[in-house]
Amino acid sequence: MDDFNAYAPTWCPGCGDWAIGVALKQALTGLGYSPSSVNMVFDIGCSGNMNDFINAYAVHGLHGRSIPVAIGMKLANHKMPVLVVGGDGGIYGEGGNHFIHACRGNHDITVIVHDNEVYGLTTGQAAPTSSKGMKTKSTPTGLIESSLNPLAIAITQGATYVANTFTGDIKGVVEIIKQGISHKGFSLINILQPCISFNKFNTYQYFNEHSYKLDEKHNKADFNSALIKAMEMSTEKYPLGVLYQVEKPAYHEQLTQLVAGALIENKRYENFGGLIKEFF
Repeated sequence: MDDFNAYAPTWCPGCGDWAIGVALKQALTGLGYSPSSVNMVFDIGCSGNMNDFINAYAVHGLHGRSIPVAIGMKLANHKMPVLVVGGDGGIYGEGGNHFIHACRGNHDITVIVHDNEVYGLTTGQAAPTSSKGMKTKSTPTGLIESSLNPLAIAITQGATYVANTFTGDIKGVVEIIKQGISHKGFSLINILQPCISFNKFNTYQYFNEHSYKLDEKHNKADFNSALIKAMEMSTEKYPLGVLYQVEKPAYHEQLTQLVAGALIENKRYENFGGLIKEFF
């Protein structure tokens, strides 16, 4: 795990981001990866600051644009795992369109979302997953819109691995991340992560009281069962575990251009400078 350490984190003491950072490093180490064998893309926000705290091949993307960058990485070299780390604002808000179409294409990337139901870095505005009626800096009289349900969207739009977990259970987070990275196809890992500074409603106590672990009876391969569990999120009941997992061809597996090998292995790219000149 030490190989993945970079600069010391600057998150607020007690923030759920700490647990996600540790869990991600443990998962990558447990799977046998090294910093040079993983591609990562970070969105903007407190979650995106992890770009400085994890040592790997990484890009700190624009707000909401981390998923298309990750897809480009995967198509360029589909032999390497590609991870996206972002918040509920960047992934489901500004990047919501990219999120939907990445699910639809079943792109083989793992999207890890810090879901604290608020914009934390900008000090507490309402986010797409904020509860209806929630009072924030941007909604002082209460949020008018209903909260977005990312699990239901992912399941209905084509994602093949959809999981929900909570930073209060770091062992569970590690296992979910390992499974998501190992899965072939689009993996969504939504992590309930309390923002102790700007969200006084969705606290550790709140999630402990409103969440439960899925048992072995849950059939994660059944679309309808998974969707029913996902919709519980809209009633302040949070199922923890893998809601949905099926095997389907990933996007890159259906491209004839990649049959012979990764694009990055194409001899045309050996003279990258010459390739750039073709565009000028």
